[in-house]
Amino acid sequence: QVQLVESGGGLVQPGGSLRLSCAASRITFSLNTFDWYRQAPGKLRELVASISTDGRTAYGDSVEGRFTISRVNAKSTVYLQMDSLTPEDTAVYYCHVRTMGNDRWGQGTQVTVSS
Repeated sequence: QVQLVESGGGLVQPGGSLRLSCAASRITFSLNTFDWYRQAPGKLRELVASISTDGRTAYGDSVEGRFTISRVNAKSTVYLQMDSLTPEDTAVYYCHVRTMGNDRWGQGTQVTVSS
């Protein structure tokens, strides 16, 4: 079964930066599009960023210009560089892939932006 393992979350002050990682296994990594989602308390899970097999990226309106998604196929890893963080970015961040008709999620990593 596909495994996605996120890391890199933590507590950061407003204006700070974090880089999340998502390590994938049991999947042909280079043939799949990967996404980052987030879910804040009391809110629906929302799409943050996506990266396709050929490196094309897309971002949610609230993070455009501040977050950068990237991938390293040789490491089967997707990254989310988050800059200029605000308290509104506080959420659990999840890595996602849809493969063979099934949605696969990581366990999530908590990001808290607070002074």
